[in-house]
Amino acid sequence: MSAKHNILTEVSDSGYTGCMELTRCPWCLGDALYTAYHDEEWGVPCTRDQALFEALILDGAQAGLSWLTILRRRQGYRAAFDGFNAQKIAAYTEADITRLMGDARIIRNRRKIESAVTNAQSYLAMMNSPVSFSRWLWDWVDGKPIVNHYRTLPEIPASTELSTAISKELKQRGFTFVGPRIVYAFMQASGMVNDHLVDCFRY
Repeated sequence: MSAKHNILTEVSDSGYTGCMELTRCPWCLGDALYTAYHDEEWGVPCTRDQALFEALILDGAQAGLSWLTILRRRQGYRAAFDGFNAQKIAAYTEADITRLMGDARIIRNRRKIESAVTNAQSYLAMMNSPVSFSRWLWDWVDGKPIVNHYRTLPEIPASTELSTAISKELKQRGFTFVGPRIVYAFMQASGMVNDHLVDCFRY
């Protein structure tokens, strides 16, 4: 299963401007924001601690929802959660929880909001250890992406033995909303796993 999207491209040596077809993973089609996310972010290896922390919080917020629902609110989340500054989030009080429960820019689920606070505290504990959050995560894949070779969307698993193992370790470290499916989605998004279909131009 594949899908194509046309873009204009200029062939510089001939001066000819024509149309070239790009094949993309079909899940991203139909919404410009989703397509841009697929083209520019999804599956790109990320090693920045701050960005990984943000991604983990947002993937947790996605639980039970579509990623597009969260993606459309990402800027709102950044504003509501102090730019995902872990130190600020870790210090949130009940007043902050109440404030966020009234913020229409985010998913107003108390458990998910409280999870962000708990996860910020757990993240800071890891950052204060000898091995950073990013290093800890990437050590699970020996520092390089796992490249899969799927040709259709049904082939891509919702979770794996590895995501289950990482999920278990994260929970032991105090993280919540980090089940095996959420962790696998996080691994795909952060480039720990390359799950672009083999005929996708981003593969």
